[in-house]
Amino acid sequence: MNKEELKAILPHREPMLLIDEAAVGDDGKAYGKYTVRGDEWFLQGHFPERPVVPGVIQCEMLAQTCCVLMSENIKGNTPLFTGIDKLRFRGMVLPGDTISFVCGIEKSKPPFYFAKGSGYVNGKLCVSGEFSFALVKGV
Repeated sequence: MNKEELKAILPHREPMLLIDEAAVGDDGKAYGKYTVRGDEWFLQGHFPERPVVPGVIQCEMLAQTCCVLMSENIKGNTPLFTGIDKLRFRGMVLPGDTISFVCGIEKSKPPFYFAKGSGYVNGKLCVSGEFSFALVKGV
């Protein structure tokens, strides 16, 4: 899915639509990508002499990738974070990098969904964690 196709699933819009593309694999996992251009709003002060993608932005990128797996359930609902656990950052994500995500839903008890995800740059693990979401009507 490209950005326009993602907009049919996700409620996010620029500048908060933070994945360039995503797909659901035959293994039932979501795969997403984002290429850091270097002119993004979240790099402007983080850090002026050596920009690094903030960890909280990487978490949001993972969450948006996870939401692709809930596409049928998202319609008419807003996916909201309810928790982040066991989050680890293992490498920096810099301008020019393409970060690739893989996410899977571990269990669900609607409206709650529990997922695990990881992000990689050039095959190197940069971020990983467990996430939970609630799909909320009318938000």
